Amino acid sequence: MVNVITQLFKYMVALIMAIYTIRCFTVFSVKKEKKKRRIYRSQNFLMLWIHLMLYTIIFLNEKSMYVLVFYGAQLCFFIVALFMYNNIYRNASKLLINNMLFLMMIGFVMLTRLDMTLAVKQFLIAVASVAFSLTVPVIVEKVGFLSRLGIVYGIIGLGVVGSVFIFGTKVYGATNWISIAGIGFQPSELAKIIFVFFVAAMLYKNTSLKQIMLTSALAGVHVLMLVVEKDLGAAVIFFVTYIVMLYVATRRAMWPLMGLAAGAGASVVAYHLFDHVKRRVVAWKDPWGNYNDAGYQIAQSLFAIGTGGWFGMGLYQGMPKDIPVRESDFIFAVIAEELGGFFAICLILVFMSCFIMFINISLRLTNNFYKLLAIGLSIAYGFQLFLCIGGVIKFIPHTGVTLPLISYGGSSILSTIIVFAVIQGLYLLKQKEVKEIEEKRRESEQRQWDDQTRV
Repeated sequence: MVNVITQLFKYMVALIMAIYTIRCFTVFSVKKEKKKRRIYRSQNFLMLWIHLMLYTIIFLNEKSMYVLVFYGAQLCFFIVALFMYNNIYRNASKLLINNMLFLMMIGFVMLTRLDMTLAVKQFLIAVASVAFSLTVPVIVEKVGFLSRLGIVYGIIGLGVVGSVFIFGTKVYGATNWISIAGIGFQPSELAKIIFVFFVAAMLYKNTSLKQIMLTSALAGVHVLMLVVEKDLGAAVIFFVTYIVMLYVATRRAMWPLMGLAAGAGASVVAYHLFDHVKRRVVAWKDPWGNYNDAGYQIAQSLFAIGTGGWFGMGLYQGMPKDIPVRESDFIFAVIAEELGGFFAICLILVFMSCFIMFINISLRLTNNFYKLLAIGLSIAYGFQLFLCIGGVIKFIPHTGVTLPLISYGGSSILSTIIVFAVIQGLYLLKQKEVKEIEEKRRESEQRQWDDQTRV
């Protein structure tokens, strides 16, 4: 009976996921606010429906009251989070709110299926992160001196990245973790946000050669420190984010071209200098020939994705324990195996709808600092997706980055929620600006009408 329900629900989940995904994109073409609100409300219903069906399967397999209690706690959290965001920030982007919570839902489901203890830890961190994030849009909207702290951001960022040299512990060969009260924290996740603030503050109004050289030097130190820590994924994200922000700030292709050339040269040097870089490239080129060594992770990931097919094996029907680092770096392979390739593709599209919304917001901003800030956070988010999923499917060498909002990792989910909150703050700023312009236009039209009436 459990298997029958599992097989039935996997097709229902795929169908509902497709509807949810389509609505993520149809909302971009809708002009009427009333129709948009209907779409957002339907998304709320669809995401809660998926959540219920997946936890029903988990309960039928685990037969534990803890699963029901945990599901109830999550349901309360999502309802309260939706209520708080929609009432405190009435003009916030409902698409970003829905997608952020939906992606967290999928993360909680997969972590509960893999390791209940990790799922509970992730849930508690997510609750605290969302509570904190409610203050972030206000700070972005109200605090006016954020753009004047360029060097301060740079110094803080270097301090955060460099903290692992003193307090760090080695995890999977990389010294990029700090343990606080038994909970692992990855400083580069927080530093990523500070880094974007640093570059935006340095370049938003001054793009002289001297300013670019100073900014590039400090940005380069960030990247070099991450390379030394063997945090290759973060190093690449920082580098690409800086190159794009530099181009947007200067509008000159020369700088990013020079940066890309330097990056290509640095990659070749890193391949010959660092064994861990060479191992990952070897695993990427031929995972089957190195199956018992460096290629094992990638090979198992590809096996899982291939086994899942279009509609997956169903929750608890796959063999995720064969996939190394399944709770974090390779959780996308677990999703593809048990929920299917169709679901995984829809999930990528949901991520992409967030990225498109990020870019859309950045393009609408007129303040250069805020525009650079939004662009930088968008690129960091989008490129992290590319590195994570690309590494799992063997499109590029694996770099050890997590899938935002889904993979296990307190620092990862905290930083991603903060990114969403900052973008929401920028969106609210733009909405406020549009409202003020509209009010001035109406006042002007009213004055013209009054003048004509007097005549």
